[in-house]
Amino acid sequence: MPDPVRIERPLWLSPNGWTVEVLDQTLLPGQVRIARLRSLKDAAQAIVSMQVRGAPLIGVTAAYGVALAMRSDPSDSSLATAYDQLIHTRPTAVNLRWALDQMQAHLSPLPPAQRSQAAYLRAAELADEDARINRQIGEHGLQLFRQILARKPPGTALQVMTHCNAGRIATIEWGTATAPIYLAHSLGIPIHVWVSETRPRNQGAALTAWELGERGVPLTLIPDNSAGHLIQRGLVDLVIVGADRVTASGDAANKIGTYLKALAAAAHKVPFYVAFPGTTIDWTLRDGIAEIPIEQRSAREVTHVAGMPPKGRRVEVAIAPPDTAARNDAFDVTPAKLITSFITERGLCSASARGLAGLYPDQARSSARSVRARTRR
Repeated sequence: MPDPVRIERPLWLSPNGWTVEVLDQTLLPGQVRIARLRSLKDAAQAIVSMQVRGAPLIGVTAAYGVALAMRSDPSDSSLATAYDQLIHTRPTAVNLRWALDQMQAHLSPLPPAQRSQAAYLRAAELADEDARINRQIGEHGLQLFRQILARKPPGTALQVMTHCNAGRIATIEWGTATAPIYLAHSLGIPIHVWVSETRPRNQGAALTAWELGERGVPLTLIPDNSAGHLIQRGLVDLVIVGADRVTASGDAANKIGTYLKALAAAAHKVPFYVAFPGTTIDWTLRDGIAEIPIEQRSAREVTHVAGMPPKGRRVEVAIAPPDTAARNDAFDVTPAKLITSFITERGLCSASARGLAGLYPDQARSSARSVRARTRR
Protein backbone atom coordinates (compact mmCIF):
# COMPACT_ATOMS: atom_id res chain seq x y z
CA MET A 1 0.00 0.00 0.00
CA PRO A 2 1.30 3.51 -0.74
CA ASP A 3 2.48 5.68 2.17
CA PRO A 4 -0.69 6.91 3.90
CA VAL A 5 0.63 10.47 3.98
CA ARG A 6 2.10 10.87 0.51
CA ILE A 7 -0.32 9.46 -2.05
CA GLU A 8 1.28 9.04 -5.48
CA ARG A 9 -1.91 7.90 -7.23
CA PRO A 10 -5.50 8.13 -5.97
CA LEU A 11 -6.30 4.59 -7.22
CA TRP A 12 -4.31 1.34 -7.25
CA LEU A 13 -4.70 -2.42 -6.82
CA SER A 14 -4.19 -3.95 -3.39
CA PRO A 15 -1.54 -6.65 -2.88
CA ASN A 16 -4.15 -9.36 -3.47
CA GLY A 17 -4.23 -8.28 -7.12
CA TRP A 18 -7.95 -7.68 -7.48
CA THR A 19 -9.29 -5.33 -4.77
CA VAL A 20 -9.28 -1.70 -5.93
CA GLU A 21 -8.04 0.78 -3.34
CA VAL A 22 -8.84 4.49 -3.64
CA LEU A 23 -8.08 7.64 -1.72
CA ASP A 24 -11.36 8.57 -0.02
CA GLN A 25 -11.63 12.21 -1.09
CA THR A 26 -14.73 12.89 0.99
CA LEU A 27 -12.54 12.91 4.12
CA LEU A 28 -9.85 15.31 2.92
CA PRO A 29 -8.16 17.40 4.13
CA GLY A 30 -8.73 16.22 7.69
CA GLN A 31 -8.12 12.51 7.13
CA VAL A 32 -6.12 10.52 4.61
CA ARG A 33 -7.96 7.22 4.40
CA ILE A 34 -8.18 4.40 1.90
CA ALA A 35 -11.48 2.91 0.69
CA ARG A 36 -11.47 -0.62 -0.69
CA LEU A 37 -13.69 -1.53 -3.63
CA ARG A 38 -14.49 -5.22 -3.87
CA SER A 39 -17.54 -5.26 -6.14
CA LEU A 40 -19.35 -3.46 -8.92
CA LYS A 41 -21.65 -1.98 -6.28
CA ASP A 42 -18.67 -0.60 -4.35
CA ALA A 43 -17.25 1.04 -7.48
CA ALA A 44 -20.56 2.63 -8.42
CA GLN A 45 -21.07 3.91 -4.88
CA ALA A 46 -17.55 5.35 -4.77
CA ILE A 47 -18.37 7.44 -7.85
CA VAL A 48 -21.83 8.50 -6.66
CA SER A 49 -20.61 9.43 -3.17
CA MET A 50 -17.61 11.26 -4.66
CA GLN A 51 -15.01 9.21 -2.82
CA VAL A 52 -13.51 9.39 -6.29
CA ARG A 53 -14.26 12.39 -8.52
CA GLY A 54 -12.79 14.25 -11.44
CA ALA A 55 -13.70 13.21 -14.98
CA PRO A 56 -10.54 11.16 -15.79
CA LEU A 57 -10.49 9.37 -12.43
CA ILE A 58 -14.20 8.59 -12.69
CA GLY A 59 -13.51 6.91 -16.04
CA VAL A 60 -10.68 4.76 -14.68
CA THR A 61 -12.69 3.84 -11.59
CA ALA A 62 -15.56 2.75 -13.81
CA ALA A 63 -13.16 0.59 -15.84
CA TYR A 64 -12.07 -1.16 -12.68
CA GLY A 65 -15.73 -1.46 -11.69
CA VAL A 66 -16.24 -3.52 -14.85
CA ALA A 67 -13.21 -5.62 -13.92
CA LEU A 68 -14.68 -6.30 -10.48
CA ALA A 69 -17.96 -7.33 -12.13
CA MET A 70 -16.13 -9.69 -14.51
CA ARG A 71 -14.27 -11.28 -11.63
CA SER A 72 -17.60 -12.10 -10.01
CA ASP A 73 -19.52 -13.05 -13.17
CA PRO A 74 -17.96 -12.78 -16.66
CA SER A 75 -21.20 -13.41 -18.55
CA ASP A 76 -22.67 -11.17 -21.25
CA SER A 77 -25.52 -10.18 -18.96
CA SER A 78 -23.10 -9.21 -16.21
CA LEU A 79 -21.11 -7.04 -18.64
CA ALA A 80 -24.29 -5.32 -19.76
CA THR A 81 -25.39 -4.79 -16.16
CA ALA A 82 -22.04 -3.30 -15.19
CA TYR A 83 -22.19 -0.87 -18.09
CA ASP A 84 -25.74 0.17 -17.26
CA GLN A 85 -25.13 0.67 -13.55
CA LEU A 86 -21.92 2.65 -13.98
CA ILE A 87 -23.05 4.88 -16.86
CA HIS A 88 -25.76 6.37 -14.63
CA THR A 89 -23.53 7.21 -11.67
CA ARG A 90 -22.58 10.76 -12.82
CA PRO A 91 -24.29 12.47 -15.79
CA THR A 92 -21.91 15.29 -16.77
CA ALA A 93 -18.41 13.81 -17.13
CA VAL A 94 -18.12 12.21 -20.58
CA ASN A 95 -14.92 10.30 -19.70
CA LEU A 96 -17.15 7.85 -17.86
CA ARG A 97 -18.92 6.81 -21.05
CA TRP A 98 -15.65 6.70 -22.98
CA ALA A 99 -14.01 4.34 -20.48
CA LEU A 100 -17.05 2.06 -20.35
CA ASP A 101 -17.18 1.94 -24.16
CA GLN A 102 -13.50 0.98 -24.17
CA MET A 103 -14.09 -1.85 -21.72
CA GLN A 104 -17.18 -3.13 -23.51
CA ALA A 105 -15.47 -3.13 -26.91
CA HIS A 106 -12.44 -4.93 -25.47
CA LEU A 107 -14.33 -7.57 -23.52
CA SER A 108 -17.37 -8.37 -25.65
CA PRO A 109 -15.51 -10.42 -28.31
CA LEU A 110 -13.72 -12.53 -25.68
CA PRO A 111 -15.01 -15.80 -24.24
CA PRO A 112 -16.22 -15.36 -20.64
CA ALA A 113 -13.31 -17.37 -19.23
CA GLN A 114 -10.84 -14.72 -20.45
CA ARG A 115 -12.74 -11.61 -19.46
CA SER A 116 -11.69 -11.14 -15.84
CA GLN A 117 -7.96 -11.04 -16.52
CA ALA A 118 -8.45 -9.01 -19.70
CA ALA A 119 -10.60 -6.49 -17.84
CA TYR A 120 -7.97 -5.84 -15.18
CA LEU A 121 -5.25 -5.50 -17.80
CA ARG A 122 -7.31 -3.07 -19.89
CA ALA A 123 -8.24 -0.98 -16.85
CA ALA A 124 -4.56 -0.76 -15.91
CA GLU A 125 -3.74 0.37 -19.45
CA LEU A 126 -6.37 3.12 -19.23
CA ALA A 127 -4.88 4.26 -15.93
CA ASP A 128 -1.33 4.41 -17.29
CA GLU A 129 -2.57 6.13 -20.44
CA ASP A 130 -4.26 8.79 -18.33
CA ALA A 131 -1.01 9.47 -16.46
CA ARG A 132 0.91 9.77 -19.75
CA ILE A 133 -1.68 12.07 -21.31
CA ASN A 134 -1.76 14.38 -18.32
CA ARG A 135 2.03 14.70 -18.38
CA GLN A 136 1.75 15.76 -22.03
CA ILE A 137 -0.94 18.32 -21.13
CA GLY A 138 1.46 19.67 -18.54
CA GLU A 139 4.30 20.00 -21.01
CA HIS A 140 2.17 21.97 -23.48
CA GLY A 141 0.80 24.17 -20.72
CA LEU A 142 4.30 24.79 -19.42
CA GLN A 143 5.22 26.44 -22.73
CA LEU A 144 2.38 28.93 -22.20
CA PHE A 145 3.48 29.57 -18.64
CA ARG A 146 7.03 30.33 -19.78
CA GLN A 147 5.79 32.77 -22.43
CA ILE A 148 3.60 34.68 -19.98
CA LEU A 149 6.29 34.75 -17.29
CA ALA A 150 8.81 36.12 -19.80
CA ARG A 151 6.68 39.25 -20.13
CA LYS A 152 6.73 39.94 -16.39
CA PRO A 153 9.46 41.81 -14.48
CA PRO A 154 12.42 39.56 -13.60
CA GLY A 155 12.14 37.83 -10.26
CA THR A 156 8.36 37.98 -10.03
CA ALA A 157 6.21 34.88 -9.77
CA LEU A 158 3.64 33.75 -12.30
CA GLN A 159 0.21 34.33 -10.75
CA VAL A 160 -2.12 31.47 -11.71
CA MET A 161 -5.78 31.13 -10.76
CA THR A 162 -7.58 27.81 -10.88
CA HIS A 163 -11.05 26.59 -9.91
CA CYS A 164 -12.25 23.50 -8.08
CA ASN A 165 -9.94 20.47 -8.41
CA ALA A 166 -8.55 19.43 -11.75
CA GLY A 167 -5.52 18.06 -9.97
CA ARG A 168 -3.55 14.87 -9.58
CA ILE A 169 -6.24 13.37 -7.31
CA ALA A 170 -8.89 14.03 -9.98
CA THR A 171 -6.84 11.96 -12.43
CA ILE A 172 -4.32 9.16 -12.12
CA GLU A 173 -1.30 11.48 -12.02
CA TRP A 174 -0.39 15.14 -12.60
CA GLY A 175 -3.93 16.42 -13.12
CA THR A 176 -5.05 18.45 -16.10
CA ALA A 177 -5.11 22.12 -15.07
CA THR A 178 -2.50 21.44 -12.38
CA ALA A 179 -0.09 19.48 -14.60
CA PRO A 180 1.78 22.57 -15.88
CA ILE A 181 1.74 23.98 -12.33
CA TYR A 182 3.49 20.90 -10.95
CA LEU A 183 5.98 20.86 -13.81
CA ALA A 184 6.78 24.55 -13.39
CA HIS A 185 7.27 24.14 -9.65
CA SER A 186 9.50 21.09 -10.12
CA LEU A 187 11.72 23.11 -12.48
CA GLY A 188 12.10 25.95 -10.01
CA ILE A 189 9.96 28.37 -12.02
CA PRO A 190 8.49 30.94 -9.61
CA ILE A 191 4.75 30.32 -9.45
CA HIS A 192 1.91 31.15 -7.08
CA VAL A 193 -1.62 29.71 -7.30
CA TRP A 194 -4.87 31.42 -6.30
CA VAL A 195 -7.13 28.55 -5.19
CA SER A 196 -10.90 29.17 -5.06
CA GLU A 197 -12.75 27.44 -2.25
CA THR A 198 -15.40 26.19 -4.76
CA ARG A 199 -18.65 26.23 -2.87
CA PRO A 200 -20.81 24.33 -2.19
CA ARG A 201 -18.56 21.27 -1.70
CA ASN A 202 -15.42 23.35 -1.10
CA GLN A 203 -13.31 21.06 -3.27
CA GLY A 204 -10.81 23.80 -4.03
CA ALA A 205 -10.23 24.35 -0.32
CA ALA A 206 -10.35 20.70 0.70
CA LEU A 207 -8.64 19.09 -2.29
CA THR A 208 -6.63 21.51 -4.44
CA ALA A 209 -5.14 23.33 -1.46
CA TRP A 210 -4.33 19.96 0.12
CA GLU A 211 -2.60 18.42 -2.88
CA LEU A 212 -0.68 21.55 -3.94
CA GLY A 213 0.38 22.17 -0.37
CA GLU A 214 1.55 18.58 0.00
CA ARG A 215 3.94 19.18 -2.89
CA GLY A 216 5.10 22.55 -1.64
CA VAL A 217 3.48 24.69 -4.34
CA PRO A 218 2.92 28.27 -3.07
CA LEU A 219 -0.80 29.00 -2.88
CA THR A 220 -3.39 31.29 -1.38
CA LEU A 221 -6.95 30.13 -0.71
CA ILE A 222 -9.65 32.64 -1.64
CA PRO A 223 -13.45 32.79 -1.42
CA ASP A 224 -15.06 32.12 -4.79
CA ASN A 225 -16.60 35.56 -4.93
CA SER A 226 -13.24 37.36 -4.62
CA ALA A 227 -11.89 35.98 -7.89
CA GLY A 228 -13.24 38.82 -10.03
CA HIS A 229 -11.78 41.37 -7.63
CA LEU A 230 -8.29 39.86 -7.87
CA ILE A 231 -8.49 39.69 -11.65
CA GLN A 232 -9.67 43.30 -11.80
CA ARG A 233 -6.72 44.39 -9.64
CA GLY A 234 -4.18 42.83 -11.98
CA LEU A 235 -3.14 40.15 -9.50
CA VAL A 236 -3.81 37.26 -11.88
CA ASP A 237 -1.70 36.49 -14.98
CA LEU A 238 -3.83 33.61 -16.23
CA VAL A 239 -6.74 31.38 -15.31
CA ILE A 240 -6.53 27.65 -15.99
CA VAL A 241 -9.30 25.13 -15.28
CA GLY A 242 -10.19 21.59 -16.22
CA ALA A 243 -13.36 20.28 -17.87
CA ASP A 244 -15.86 17.48 -17.43
CA ARG A 245 -17.22 17.70 -20.97
CA VAL A 246 -16.28 19.75 -24.05
CA THR A 247 -18.54 19.98 -27.08
CA ALA A 248 -17.33 19.61 -30.65
CA SER A 249 -17.81 23.37 -31.06
CA GLY A 250 -15.68 24.29 -28.05
CA ASP A 251 -18.10 24.94 -25.17
CA ALA A 252 -16.76 23.57 -21.88
CA ALA A 253 -18.59 22.28 -18.80
CA ASN A 254 -16.74 22.52 -15.51
CA LYS A 255 -17.49 22.99 -11.81
CA ILE A 256 -20.10 25.64 -11.05
CA GLY A 257 -18.51 29.08 -10.90
CA THR A 258 -16.12 28.55 -13.80
CA TYR A 259 -18.28 30.69 -16.09
CA LEU A 260 -18.03 33.67 -13.74
CA LYS A 261 -14.23 33.48 -13.77
CA ALA A 262 -14.28 33.33 -17.57
CA LEU A 263 -16.43 36.46 -17.70
CA ALA A 264 -14.10 38.34 -15.36
CA ALA A 265 -11.03 37.18 -17.27
CA ALA A 266 -12.54 38.30 -20.60
CA ALA A 267 -13.49 41.70 -19.16
CA HIS A 268 -9.91 42.35 -18.04
CA LYS A 269 -8.08 40.65 -20.92
CA VAL A 270 -6.61 37.88 -18.76
CA PRO A 271 -6.06 34.63 -20.69
CA PHE A 272 -8.46 31.85 -19.75
CA TYR A 273 -7.34 28.30 -20.56
CA VAL A 274 -9.14 24.98 -20.33
CA ALA A 275 -6.96 21.86 -20.00
CA PHE A 276 -8.33 18.38 -20.73
CA PRO A 277 -7.58 15.11 -22.52
CA GLY A 278 -9.19 14.23 -25.84
CA THR A 279 -11.46 11.75 -24.05
CA THR A 280 -13.32 14.72 -22.54
CA ILE A 281 -14.60 15.87 -25.93
CA ASP A 282 -18.17 14.87 -26.67
CA TRP A 283 -18.26 14.88 -30.46
CA THR A 284 -22.03 14.33 -30.49
CA LEU A 285 -22.79 17.75 -28.98
CA ARG A 286 -22.58 21.25 -30.49
CA ASP A 287 -24.44 23.58 -28.14
CA GLY A 288 -23.04 23.16 -24.65
CA ILE A 289 -25.61 25.30 -22.87
CA ALA A 290 -28.55 23.51 -24.46
CA GLU A 291 -27.18 19.98 -24.66
CA ILE A 292 -24.74 19.22 -21.82
CA PRO A 293 -26.63 17.62 -18.91
CA ILE A 294 -26.00 19.50 -15.68
CA GLU A 295 -25.99 17.37 -12.57
CA GLN A 296 -28.34 18.53 -9.82
CA ARG A 297 -26.95 17.57 -6.43
CA SER A 298 -28.52 17.62 -2.98
CA ALA A 299 -29.71 20.97 -1.65
CA ARG A 300 -28.11 19.98 1.65
CA GLU A 301 -24.68 20.68 0.16
CA VAL A 302 -25.79 24.33 -0.08
CA THR A 303 -27.62 24.68 3.22
CA HIS A 304 -24.93 22.89 5.23
CA VAL A 305 -21.15 22.93 5.34
CA ALA A 306 -18.83 20.16 6.49
CA GLY A 307 -15.54 20.54 8.31
CA MET A 308 -13.08 18.91 10.65
CA PRO A 309 -12.50 20.04 14.25
CA PRO A 310 -8.83 20.04 15.37
CA LYS A 311 -9.28 16.73 17.18
CA GLY A 312 -12.43 14.98 16.17
CA ARG A 313 -14.57 13.51 13.45
CA ARG A 314 -15.83 15.35 10.42
CA VAL A 315 -18.95 17.34 11.27
CA GLU A 316 -21.67 19.04 9.25
CA VAL A 317 -23.43 22.23 10.37
CA ALA A 318 -26.34 24.20 8.98
CA ILE A 319 -25.64 27.67 7.55
CA ALA A 320 -29.23 28.46 6.53
CA PRO A 321 -32.57 28.46 8.35
CA PRO A 322 -34.34 25.08 8.50
CA ASP A 323 -36.38 24.15 5.42
CA THR A 324 -34.71 26.83 3.27
CA ALA A 325 -35.11 25.98 -0.41
CA ALA A 326 -31.78 25.68 -2.21
CA ARG A 327 -30.64 24.86 -5.75
CA ASN A 328 -27.39 22.99 -6.33
CA ASP A 329 -26.23 22.93 -9.96
CA ALA A 330 -22.92 21.07 -9.86
CA PHE A 331 -21.56 22.46 -13.15
CA ASP A 332 -21.88 25.36 -15.54
CA VAL A 333 -20.93 25.82 -19.20
CA THR A 334 -18.38 28.34 -20.44
CA PRO A 335 -19.05 29.33 -24.08
CA ALA A 336 -16.17 28.85 -26.49
CA LYS A 337 -15.94 32.61 -27.17
CA LEU A 338 -14.71 33.20 -23.60
CA ILE A 339 -11.89 30.64 -23.79
CA THR A 340 -8.46 31.81 -24.94
CA SER A 341 -7.37 28.33 -25.97
CA PHE A 342 -7.52 24.67 -25.10
CA ILE A 343 -4.55 22.72 -23.74
CA THR A 344 -4.67 19.02 -24.61
CA GLU A 345 -2.24 16.12 -24.83
CA ARG A 346 -1.87 16.88 -28.54
CA GLY A 347 -1.07 20.55 -28.07
CA LEU A 348 -2.88 23.87 -28.05
CA CYS A 349 -5.84 24.86 -30.18
CA SER A 350 -8.55 27.46 -30.38
CA ALA A 351 -11.81 26.77 -28.59
CA SER A 352 -13.68 26.05 -31.80
CA ALA A 353 -14.83 23.25 -34.04
CA ARG A 354 -11.94 23.98 -36.40
CA GLY A 355 -9.40 24.02 -33.58
CA LEU A 356 -10.53 20.69 -32.15
CA ALA A 357 -10.79 19.09 -35.58
CA GLY A 358 -7.21 20.16 -36.28
CA LEU A 359 -5.95 18.22 -33.27
CA TYR A 360 -8.38 15.29 -33.55
CA PRO A 361 -9.15 14.92 -37.28
CA ASP A 362 -10.19 11.27 -37.15
CA GLN A 363 -12.70 11.82 -34.36
CA ALA A 364 -14.08 14.94 -36.04
CA ARG A 365 -14.59 13.13 -39.36
CA SER A 366 -16.23 10.17 -37.64
CA SER A 367 -18.57 12.52 -35.79
CA ALA A 368 -19.47 14.33 -39.01
CA ARG A 369 -20.32 11.03 -40.70
CA SER A 370 -22.56 10.06 -37.80
CA VAL A 371 -24.38 13.38 -37.97
CA ARG A 372 -24.95 12.99 -41.73
CA ALA A 373 -26.24 9.46 -41.22
CA ARG A 374 -28.74 10.59 -38.59
CA THR A 375 -29.85 13.46 -40.83
CA ARG A 376 -30.55 11.10 -43.74
CA ARG A 377 -32.78 8.98 -41.53
